[in-house]
Amino acid sequence: MKPFLYVLVLFLSLSSSAQQWTESEIRVNDLISGTLLEPLTKTDTLAIIIAGSGPTDRNGNQQMQQNNSLKKLAEALTREGFATYRYDKRILKLLRNNALKEEDLRFDDFVKDAEDVVRYFKNQGFRHITLIGHSQGALVASLAALNEPVDKLVSLAGSGQPLDLLIIDQLTKQAPGLVENARQAFNDLKTQGKAENFSIGLASLLRPSVQPFMKSWMIYDPTTVIQDLDIPILLISGTKDIQVPPSESQLLKEAKPEAKLVLIDSMNHVLKEVNGDDLENAKTYSNPGLPVVKELIQEIALFVREGKN
Repeated sequence: MKPFLYVLVLFLSLSSSAQQWTESEIRVNDLISGTLLEPLTKTDTLAIIIAGSGPTDRNGNQQMQQNNSLKKLAEALTREGFATYRYDKRILKLLRNNALKEEDLRFDDFVKDAEDVVRYFKNQGFRHITLIGHSQGALVASLAALNEPVDKLVSLAGSGQPLDLLIIDQLTKQAPGLVENARQAFNDLKTQGKAENFSIGLASLLRPSVQPFMKSWMIYDPTTVIQDLDIPILLISGTKDIQVPPSESQLLKEAKPEAKLVLIDSMNHVLKEVNGDDLENAKTYSNPGLPVVKELIQEIALFVREGKN
């Protein structure tokens, strides 16, 4: 074969293999926009991916942490034959429009956004919808599924404790000197509606403008919420997750024994494989080139396919 023909054939082959889906920008409401990936073979099965805490975008990234975890998750699942939709949290749109008022933000805003996304895609003809909530998004997905029924739920690195207890557990390991002060501050927030006497070390968590949001989040116990769901549930945690450890998924499993629990060896909070220490773990948060763990994709794909008509 002549060289230029070989190059042409190679180019066409690579182009064909790369063309595995169509990609569309979908605006669900004034604050929610995201990316819909659809496999070339038509499907009525959709996985909606809901991001974790903070100003997290559709790809799983924040300003100082670019890891593309949710983008890679969506693309891998689309290769499995499912459509996927991932969206920017409302905080990002508000920030871009210079319209974010922290004191007005409530946890239920995120739940409403997820419900709006489910309703939108039901109206677009997707008959089988699975919610995949990552970290904070796991609780958002659980609450949304109570109000806007879906086929299945995946809790990915989801907490089994209310927010205040999870934070106290994290502080116990990372800053034990702040534990008692945090416990008192959270109690004040619950009983008095605000916390005032807290350490400067807790200022980022308990600054006055964010306290109403924290209080609105703390009222939910994930184990109680999951007990009220009557759909198949998959609980996934990574053994290298130092933010939301596997013990949190164990709590959810105890509350919902019929849920399937999968612990993935060496997977961390941003769904990447870690074989080293905490420093190596931290580096993955800013490495968008790393793939998500293959076992994660296999488990979710199997779960979505099970029992589908």
